[in-house]
Amino acid sequence: MTTQEAKERIEKLKKEVERHRYLYHVEDRIEISDAALDSLKHELYRLEQEFPDLITPDSPTQRVGGKALPEFRKVTHRMPMLSMEDVFNPEEVAAWHERNRKLMPTLPEEFFAEVKMDGIAVSLLYRDGVFVRGATRGDGRVGEDVTANLKTIEAIPLRLREARFKGKPIPLHGEIEIRGEVYMRRKVFEALNRALREKGAEPFANPRNASAGAVRQLDPTVTAARKLSYYGYALITPLRDETHEDSHEIIRLLGVPVNPIAARCTSLSEVDRFHEKVQKARESLDYWTDGIVVVVNGNERFERLGTVGKTRRGQIAYKFPAEQVTTTLLAVLWSVGRLGTVTPVAVVKPVFVAGTTVTHATLHNLDEIARLGVKLGDTVILEKAGDVIPKIVKTLPRLRTGKERPILAPKKCPLCGSALERRADEVALLCPNTGCFARNAATLRHYVARNALDIDGLGEKTIEQLMNAGLVRDPADLYDLTEGDLLPLERFAETSAANLRKAIEAAKSAPLARFLFAIGIEHVGEETAQDIAGHFRTIERVREASVEALEEVPGIGEVVARSVHGWMRDPAHRKMLDRLLTHVRVEPAKKRPEGPLTGKTFVFTGELAGLTRDEAKERVRALGGKSSESVGKKTDYVVVGSEPGDKFATAKKLGVRILNEKEFLAIIGT
Repeated sequence: MTTQEAKERIEKLKKEVERHRYLYHVEDRIEISDAALDSLKHELYRLEQEFPDLITPDSPTQRVGGKALPEFRKVTHRMPMLSMEDVFNPEEVAAWHERNRKLMPTLPEEFFAEVKMDGIAVSLLYRDGVFVRGATRGDGRVGEDVTANLKTIEAIPLRLREARFKGKPIPLHGEIEIRGEVYMRRKVFEALNRALREKGAEPFANPRNASAGAVRQLDPTVTAARKLSYYGYALITPLRDETHEDSHEIIRLLGVPVNPIAARCTSLSEVDRFHEKVQKARESLDYWTDGIVVVVNGNERFERLGTVGKTRRGQIAYKFPAEQVTTTLLAVLWSVGRLGTVTPVAVVKPVFVAGTTVTHATLHNLDEIARLGVKLGDTVILEKAGDVIPKIVKTLPRLRTGKERPILAPKKCPLCGSALERRADEVALLCPNTGCFARNAATLRHYVARNALDIDGLGEKTIEQLMNAGLVRDPADLYDLTEGDLLPLERFAETSAANLRKAIEAAKSAPLARFLFAIGIEHVGEETAQDIAGHFRTIERVREASVEALEEVPGIGEVVARSVHGWMRDPAHRKMLDRLLTHVRVEPAKKRPEGPLTGKTFVFTGELAGLTRDEAKERVRALGGKSSESVGKKTDYVVVGSEPGDKFATAKKLGVRILNEKEFLAIIGT
């Protein structure tokens, strides 16, 4: 066979294999047997081995292969993959629509409702029609490059199909981004768990965990073995789609499967009927779902509604009712946090609810225990909704036998034995020992978290393992770890030890705000860390700042100022920080721009119609001003949108100038 003949045959085989993939995954039809399709793939593989120069990235033979990756690269999403507001009843759906109507009075009752898949959200990027990159949602802004793993999923086309929409060709040139859900079918999940049990391994709790674990495997062949599926649900690149319904149809025409259970709803009552329909069919579906997604159907209206916080106003997750079960409270454990807070955790008789087997639930604090009137041995109602932490919501005292015992608050720390304290006007118990094992472990978990220094591979068990081995006590110790320290430990081999060392090396540089949050100063969350960083700009200036200088930071009062000052003056903290700074380069914060709003502080409350709160803050910063999360005597303006909070009342009480949205836009020149 000549090269030209091989090329022609390969192209025909690729198109035929792709056609049958499309029929099976998109149109749910089968024309030939699996054996016949495998035979076509095998012929294609043999030809490509004979003529390797003819192998292309979109060939079906390229789905599985290649070496295992040492680690995942980070991917910054061009448009954040935001979360959704959860609602649980028709009244909350109606309230959502009414809020949007206040922002957009002409907004009609036209929605697109679809099944909320219980899997892992990923983004697919195509360039000139060819799949070039796949990424996980991550924290919404930065995800992980899992391209090699997503290529193993047959439902995801390696090349988009040429198609027409409303009589015109769909343009494939340039970049096209499609977002959707990787999930595992029930039958595949059940077969996987059977195989794990036969090997004596721990089965997965639910298909979502199995899917997420498969997508984040460094070895693509492991992902391929999990036999994952995919449904697209959002078209990020505009392709003449005027509605969300159009987007679904275009995604399907391009060769990406979409869930056929979806509907355009022209009233809120139709949304409720669709929700009820899916809930009734829930157990018979070949995948897990915990509700439906309701989207404002018109894309232009959807975009104009904008975002609030980390959610889009134009869509909601209409969840099925939170699942409740009864179980028995067996014991109460007392958990110690990084700041010494001691909180109760309920140990309950194992019970299956909302897709997982629950053995622990939150009890919040001593006041909540008193409110519930709960005792050890009580029959209790436990509630869990989706990923929400299980909680005890009610006690059933009529089922008591007389053997139940009261829950007694501990007098000593359960880990270090120090006498516990209780601050005035606070509910929580506190362990005062800064050297407590539990406090140090929690501090380390906070330091390595995704929104802090983001050191992958340091989970709770690994941190405790390192501490028990005497290798790590505080964050600075992490940077002294060597592969030789790790290899003798259980569950560490050469690859895992090397990967952890690489992750720690990657955390030797951090922006000032992220670093300040990571070291775990009491009262310093992400927003406060940003304020401090923007004001002082370097870690050296923060370290030497007086209480008075810290109080000059907009939004920071005496409590926070004294907390930061005290932390920086504590001898143990200073010593640890000195060691940290020998390893970590803390990047200075950028100088605030000068402009017409220099020296002015703005506080925002309520929802703005023309722009999001984050956009408003950015406009203020760009003009030299500052934004704060709290109203004080040094606040210059409080900008009030619809449904303002307590900040509005505080501003009036303090006599701070109040602006409506129109007045604010005039000040910033919009």
